[in-house]
Amino acid sequence: MRLFALKGSDRLGAAVAARMHIELDPLEEREFSDGEHKSRPLVSVRGEDVFVLHTLHGAPRSPAERLLRLLFFIATCRENGAARVTAVTPYLAFMRKDQQTKPRDPVTSRYVAQLFEAVGTDMVVTIDVHNVSAFQNAFRHSTLLGMQHAFVPRIRELVGTGRMVLVSPDGGGIRRVRQLQDAYTAEMGVAVELAMLEKHRSDDIVTGGLFAGDVAGADVVILDDMIASGGTMVRTARACRQRGARHVHAMATHALLTTASEALFAPEIDTITVSSSVPLSFERGAFGKLSVIDCAPLLAEAIERLHAGGSINRLLNPQP
Repeated sequence: MRLFALKGSDRLGAAVAARMHIELDPLEEREFSDGEHKSRPLVSVRGEDVFVLHTLHGAPRSPAERLLRLLFFIATCRENGAARVTAVTPYLAFMRKDQQTKPRDPVTSRYVAQLFEAVGTDMVVTIDVHNVSAFQNAFRHSTLLGMQHAFVPRIRELVGTGRMVLVSPDGGGIRRVRQLQDAYTAEMGVAVELAMLEKHRSDDIVTGGLFAGDVAGADVVILDDMIASGGTMVRTARACRQRGARHVHAMATHALLTTASEALFAPEIDTITVSSSVPLSFERGAFGKLSVIDCAPLLAEAIERLHAGGSINRLLNPQP
């Protein structure tokens, strides 16, 4: 087996390799003066089971450039005789547009899937995508991981034994919230209530005020796949506060945050918990309300199981 991590993802890659008790395999990434680049493995990949880790978010490179570098490196490995190449993309960009909502809209999730297939990618591994059904339809050979079991201890730490309600900031996220509900109930033996806020977005204008569920006097955990500007989290937190929530905690897998993100300053949100799936654009300790859960153990175990032919289902749904 070979494990590579491209520049910008090497910190997470090193953490994954450490969990696997191996070292990252060396590679070269060379920049040309006109902005082009090349990359190549510095060890033989012929006949090897190759895993390439690269998350598709993080300064200074754009998601598009990160994707292109990952595709080029995968193609290089296949051209040099790799038996199998798996792309490990903790955050998979361009998944927001998974259907046509307006005339002539792009469906970028499908286009990205076609690009991975075109360069010979055998499998794409990622964590918590925007729309599970659309992802599974677009990516024919994929492994979708989830952070729900890793989030359970943090939730227990935040809410203790009091009444807790899990909240989805929109209708599309209710499946994600139910998965966390199942994980929490299985591990803690505690029943958890659910709530949801209506949300419609058009031309970056968000509407919808229907709130389903009872959060009065409860500790609330709002769950989403990502936090970018933070507007969705703040909108949901305010709705929960207006309905009598005692504490409000925001939780998301992918922290596409900048220091300008609204959620970092909103008084309605007590804490924010994210995973290490993307590198933060600021120091972790810059904001006291922000906590980061390491996703390296999940990725390391998934890679080991995929290499050995083990069960990913058992990883995501551990037996009590």
